[in-house]
Amino acid sequence: MARTLLRVPATATRGEVVEIRTLIQHPMETGFRSGENGRMLERDIIRRFTCLYNNRPVFEAELHPAIAANPYLTFSLRVEESGILAFTWEGDNGFSQTETRALTVA
Repeated sequence: MARTLLRVPATATRGEVVEIRTLIQHPMETGFRSGENGRMLERDIIRRFTCLYNNRPVFEAELHPAIAANPYLTFSLRVEESGILAFTWEGDNGFSQTETRALTVA
C-alpha cells in the first residue's frame, strides 16, 4: 500500500469552495529507462485518479508517463452537504488504492 497525504478541511459552510490537496508516494516508472542490467524497466505508473463526493464524481484525472513521481494533485470543490470524499488511484500492474475522508458542512 502506498503512502498518501490528503489535505481536506474537516468542516466547511454550505456553499463554500474548499481546496483539496492529494499526494501519493509512487515511483512512476515510465518504461522508457533501462535498468542496471541494461534491460528496459517495466512501466509502472498511476494512470487514473478519481475523487467521489457522496458517490458522485467531482474530479477525475488521466495521468501519463510524463507525470512526476509522487503525483501531487490539487483542486477546488464547492460543498453543499456533509459527506464522504473517496479518493482512488489506479495504475499499472493491478495497482489500486482508495482513501476516504469525512467533510462536515454546517
